[in-house]
Amino acid sequence: MSNEHAKRESAQEPMNPRLVKPVSNRKSKVLFLGYSEGQTKLIDELIKLNCEVWHTKEKIKSTSDYDLVISYGYRHILKKDTIESSPTPILNLHISHLPWNRGAHPNFWSFYDSTPSGVSIHLIDEGVDTGPIIYQKYVNFSTEEKTFSQTYKRLIQEIEQLFKENAENIVTKNFIAIPQRRKGSYHRTSDLPKDFSSWDSDIQTEVTRLDKILLEK
Repeated sequence: MSNEHAKRESAQEPMNPRLVKPVSNRKSKVLFLGYSEGQTKLIDELIKLNCEVWHTKEKIKSTSDYDLVISYGYRHILKKDTIESSPTPILNLHISHLPWNRGAHPNFWSFYDSTPSGVSIHLIDEGVDTGPIIYQKYVNFSTEEKTFSQTYKRLIQEIEQLFKENAENIVTKNFIAIPQRRKGSYHRTSDLPKDFSSWDSDIQTEVTRLDKILLEK
């Protein structure tokens, strides 16, 4: 998980999912994994659709009690048996244009590797960000968005907007999932260059500097 993500972490959540807000005549019972209602507006968006939302940041073993599971900013990898035994779709929100930049620090690698920037909502399978894609969008940055922190903030805005635009179809499961057809790219947390200065650094200056260090080694 990147330092950018870490800034969004709050106090520890209880071990079991907690009900965010009771609703009457609910449409769906949703398990929201990762960011809390203080870190994202998507939980409120689900509540507006009359969903009963349960939230946790902790590891889960079963999704059998829910109609839908959404992972956003979730730090744990779901086990294969949890995924295969799930009676409901498990969706993940990822700030890259899959299949590019699966895994950690997608915003950094899109610039360093000169791969597309974007956001994707996909089904979770046993791989890391390899599941079929439901919705995605390319993102082009303005000339004012010069740092990794600025582009990260923009990607967060874009993924949440993409979710909001399609929230009703997501809740009612009225979507088509398209398998990823390219190999794309994947990075671990440990792949981030040790000489990387900071998320607030100017992107072009930092990428040029890191390339120079690599060539000198």
